[in-house]
Amino acid sequence: MKRKSDRAWYALFVLPLVFVFTTVVIIPFFIGIGYSFISWDGMPLNKKTFVGFSNYIQLFSDKNFISSAGHTLLFTIAAVLIINILGLAFALLVTGKLKVRNIARTMLFMPYLIGGLILGYIWQFIFTDVFKSIGEATGLTNIFFSWLLDPKFSLLALIIVATWQMAGYIMIIYITGIQAIPEDVIEAAQVDGANFWQTLLGIKFPLIMPSFTIGLFMTLSNCFKIYDVNVSLTKGGPNRATEMLAMNIYNEIFSLNHYGYGQAKAIIFFIVVAVITLIQVSITKKKEVVM
Repeated sequence: MKRKSDRAWYALFVLPLVFVFTTVVIIPFFIGIGYSFISWDGMPLNKKTFVGFSNYIQLFSDKNFISSAGHTLLFTIAAVLIINILGLAFALLVTGKLKVRNIARTMLFMPYLIGGLILGYIWQFIFTDVFKSIGEATGLTNIFFSWLLDPKFSLLALIIVATWQMAGYIMIIYITGIQAIPEDVIEAAQVDGANFWQTLLGIKFPLIMPSFTIGLFMTLSNCFKIYDVNVSLTKGGPNRATEMLAMNIYNEIFSLNHYGYGQAKAIIFFIVVAVITLIQVSITKKKEVVM
């Protein structure tokens, strides 16, 4: 009798979540797959024309889509590496003997609490007006100028802002992993004469591998899907030099009204991100150490 009662309570709490997830995620996803096989401008009264795999074939010859994919890949590789390296460095710093470590944790985590759109507009002001003023005042105009007007520097600016936003969040993940390491393991290594780097590489890194799995997964998925900072900081410019895949897909659907073609891009984008993140998780999972 008690078991039936427990199942009823489980159903009471789980079924609403399953219903919401199904109606908000699962059903629209399959509807989107259907849209990717049609040609439609999004107007309800206009005809939907079935075109089969034409949309998928067309996107592989779309120069803007391929260019956006290149920008996204370059941005993701750089941002993922820098974010995780800084996040781990911050975590090691604030879990050490730093006297102001609680204040440091708060200050490093705060940028993540700022919305991506607001963050982009703040840094847009810094990279244009502030940098230009510093360049004029110091004479270092080859370094301090309006970065967002230069194709190379605008992508670097996007990487800096994404890193500044996410490094503190990833730091929390690594802090959790470091604090879960048994103290006696660290003490035993120190007794055996292991120095800082030997302890870090030989003991801490293998034991916090689950944190690496989570941190890399979070940064990979977020960097691939970045949109809000992209639109508020650079708007894809100059001359589409910083247009990421998410922005390219959004513009294809809502600016050009190519709903079917844009949805085909979204499906390919989903498959690519899913495959890359699954490969990353499978690789890092194999390296995890069970205590």
